[in-house]
Amino acid sequence: MLAVLPIEDWQNAGFGLYLHWPFCQAKCPYCDFNSHVSDHVDQGQWLKAFRSEIARYGALTEGRVLNTIFFGGGTPSLMHPDTVAGILDAAQHTWTWANDIEISLEANPTSIEADKFDAFRQAGINRVSMGMQALNDADLKRLGRLHSVEDGKRAFDIARSSFGRVSFDLIYARQDQTLADWEAELREALSMAVDHLSLYQLTIESGTAFGARYDRGLLRGLPDEDTSADMYELTQTLCADYGFPGYEVSNHAKNGAISKHNMIYWTYGDYVGIGPGAHGRVTVEGQKLATTTPLMPDTWLSQVEKTGTGDAEVEPLTADDQAVEMLMMGLRINQGVDLVRLGNFGQKPEFLNNISKLKEMGLLDIDGGHLRITPKGRPLLNAVLRDLLVD
Repeated sequence: MLAVLPIEDWQNAGFGLYLHWPFCQAKCPYCDFNSHVSDHVDQGQWLKAFRSEIARYGALTEGRVLNTIFFGGGTPSLMHPDTVAGILDAAQHTWTWANDIEISLEANPTSIEADKFDAFRQAGINRVSMGMQALNDADLKRLGRLHSVEDGKRAFDIARSSFGRVSFDLIYARQDQTLADWEAELREALSMAVDHLSLYQLTIESGTAFGARYDRGLLRGLPDEDTSADMYELTQTLCADYGFPGYEVSNHAKNGAISKHNMIYWTYGDYVGIGPGAHGRVTVEGQKLATTTPLMPDTWLSQVEKTGTGDAEVEPLTADDQAVEMLMMGLRINQGVDLVRLGNFGQKPEFLNNISKLKEMGLLDIDGGHLRITPKGRPLLNAVLRDLLVD
């Protein structure tokens, strides 16, 4: 049975726009995102396609207030600022913007991209998320990054002077990294940080260069599970001590500086996904739809131009689908899942029994009408979700 609710649930969490720029200067060996290296990109052609898709989705979501815009990738900072400005102009003419709209752009700290920061600000970007990834040159080289630590710090200083809100990413549990190494690096990062940090454990994904090396036994020096767990615990403690408490599994922020766009994902709002490989969740006439797009840039671009739509698949989500997605996303954040909202989709008896079992184990808690994962359960989130959602 398809879920058609009397009040559209997405309104509890907001409405965002995600735009995927699929191009990079080089493919990082750990990356499993949809990114491609290309010698030439016709930015005027891409701008036209993005504007066309914004208009199409605008017709489906007429009258909404847009809370966030996020340029992801790939490497969106390789876009020309005029391309960004043209996309934002289309979005502003399509939806009413919230007074406090957050407009984020992912950037790499190479000199080529950093020199464009002021132009991005003038185009309308008000938040930048920088892919620093490491604060030592040897590990940056291992990670396939094109910038040095010096480049990164220079770009970060430029970003701070151009934008009121700046975040950056680091990867830990890297090859040959000790707990003491990570503590020293994290303290340096926290001394630099403006208002937000994303701190990810290195994961080895199939289909990546690191994945192939790992399968051949050539990716040596990775921390064992106990060391990785110690690094996670250190991250939570140290960030809290510096005023950057974790509000999501891998994200830390000062008070009031959380990523509004990502919170739309985690609190299960609606978001339009435009560009090659983008995903979306959009409620149309009371029905939540899951949208996907072709992965290959040329395929997506050609499809938009020839058929007037960039979607590869549009799938109506059942009530059970939505309950599962709300749980999978909402348990990642400290505030947890609103049980009243969850109850609108219905709950199976075995699902309730699983909650009780996991509460007894100290992995889940219910407080203030929200289902939350406990500090003990957070490092075991994937296992908790498997137990919670088992039939």
